[in-house]
Amino acid sequence: MAAASKEATKLPPLSPFGNAVAGSLGALFALTIVYPLDIIKTRLQVQSKQSKTMMKENEYYESTFDAIIKIIKMEGITGLYAGLPAGLIGVASTNFAYFYWYSFLRSKIIKQGSMSTISELLLGAFAGALAQIFTIPVSVVTTRQQTTHVKYRKDLIGTAEEIISDDGITGLWKGLKPSLILCVNPAITYGAFERFKHLVSERLSNNNNGEELSPGIIFWLGALSKTIATIVTYPYIMAKVRLQWKPPKDDEDDEDNYINKKKSFKYERYSGAIDVIQKVYKTDGIPGLYKGMQAQITKAVLSQALLLYVKEYTTKYTIMLFILFGKLLAGKKKVQ
Repeated sequence: MAAASKEATKLPPLSPFGNAVAGSLGALFALTIVYPLDIIKTRLQVQSKQSKTMMKENEYYESTFDAIIKIIKMEGITGLYAGLPAGLIGVASTNFAYFYWYSFLRSKIIKQGSMSTISELLLGAFAGALAQIFTIPVSVVTTRQQTTHVKYRKDLIGTAEEIISDDGITGLWKGLKPSLILCVNPAITYGAFERFKHLVSERLSNNNNGEELSPGIIFWLGALSKTIATIVTYPYIMAKVRLQWKPPKDDEDDEDNYINKKKSFKYERYSGAIDVIQKVYKTDGIPGLYKGMQAQITKAVLSQALLLYVKEYTTKYTIMLFILFGKLLAGKKKVQ
């Protein structure tokens, strides 16, 4: 009787569009919570051993905590949220596109049979690539805003115009190649999450008569999945940020610049992701390839876990809203 009751109240599956909406809402909530960590990891990623002696003491960050203290001291609390509007637009559009294509293609494949781990990874990578191609300009703008000195920082539109003025329209797609390679990151994350969730669900099903996964378990499965993906792909994450970053101009006055002009120093220019990795390894070694990883992992893990946690709930409410909307439309048609 209880099983029949559960079956009766079971909600229908969400459409690809509905999944995209739920995923975007979860991503917006997650980014808003962890955004200060996003700025910190980005600024740490563009700093090097060479630049340490050339930069003003209050603008070089030794650690995540050191960065928080110095940013608040120099820019106030708002400094931890520089570029947030662009970041929210970027994460909403990227996750909408990703979840749409992922759920759409997954539903088609599952109709043909069960999916293997390899299929999950390939599907995640393909969906991520489609999302990146259309949404990377917002990522470039966000990176520029996060790493530009507060005196030179412009709003979203102004930053985009500056990028186009400096590098042409293609400048908005800087870092596209490493971004496409980094599509394995969400692929690993969601592939691992689905596998972990399946394994834990089976275990709980055998022990607890088919109970659903608790929010706590979902949170930790999401955290574990994202940690694995971040460690594997971090050097390319750092390389993408450096390609999208705009170093301070060499002719800017010392008082308004990050670097001390009394020193003879110029920032590296990069031709691609491999060039970034090679040059960073040459000057900073392996630790340089993972600079800022503490903030990145904390931010990525919290963000992904919160996203998946919130998405599980927003999915249910989104389904209910879609059902309600459908009934309203059906009622209007009958009246007409």
